[in-house]
Amino acid sequence: MRALVARQLDGPDAIELIETPVPEPAAGQVRIKVAAAAVNPVDLAVSAGVLVQAGLTAPRPQFGLGWDVAGTVDAGDLPEGTPVIGLADLLGRSLKTHAEYVVLDTDAVARAPQNLDLTAASTFGLNASTALQALQALDLEPGQTVLITGAAGGVGGHAVELAKHFDLTVIATAGNQDEDLVRSLGADHFIARSKDLPTEVRRIVPAGVDGLVDAAVIGIGAQEAVRNRGRHAHLQGGQRPPHLRGITVDQVLVQANQADLRTLVHLAEHGVVSTRVADTYPLEHASLAYKRLAEGGLRGRLVLMP
Repeated sequence: MRALVARQLDGPDAIELIETPVPEPAAGQVRIKVAAAAVNPVDLAVSAGVLVQAGLTAPRPQFGLGWDVAGTVDAGDLPEGTPVIGLADLLGRSLKTHAEYVVLDTDAVARAPQNLDLTAASTFGLNASTALQALQALDLEPGQTVLITGAAGGVGGHAVELAKHFDLTVIATAGNQDEDLVRSLGADHFIARSKDLPTEVRRIVPAGVDGLVDAAVIGIGAQEAVRNRGRHAHLQGGQRPPHLRGITVDQVLVQANQADLRTLVHLAEHGVVSTRVADTYPLEHASLAYKRLAEGGLRGRLVLMP
């Protein structure tokens, strides 16, 4: 089979499309024939060696690429032909979802949404799982307030949708040009990224918000908008921001689990979790997709089609 890997860790120009044996599933695993696999910023980080430099994974001769996948079960613990989505969350795998086949633990796989094609279904697993787990970490009650940074991006956009589904009051920040998009996702209040965030938040909520999903990884500049003894979901590896003013800082690094994926599939089927496909590329043109993602400004996912 063909699979995309990073060996030189020198960015999109150095990723390689190799021929390799089709992987075999062990007990508790499934093999998926890949129909579509989204490209995410973490794939760029892996290909450039950023995660090795940050100490989040050990150096190795070859890194597989791709976290999201949608396709059909080909072998393993689920019935053959079942349409599924999956999430490959282990950084150090030598083969991942940017390939013609991928093997995942059964717990990292869920039935695909019945009302979405597999291209659209491949776009939300990683980002929506991250957003859901960030909101779970905040553990807010209906009616409380949450600030979401980077609200036009993959994680931030899904965080807005899910927060509204959980009956939270959402204050969202993104670029000026993204206000209509962010409001369409459900934000109650919008603050342009160019403005002083803590000041603008406290015009709306004088005591500060109850929780923060910092999808843009602003750090202290966003935490200053949180009330004393509030909660902050920090979505990056490495050192976390300090626990100032009694604020609890939860470092949320996504983990694949079937329960969350099933929840998100259900919400996608009912229109709570949206899907946005910016463009599709054949696997052999993956480097073009990676370069386009690196340029920034996309509103939606680029998807590879084996």
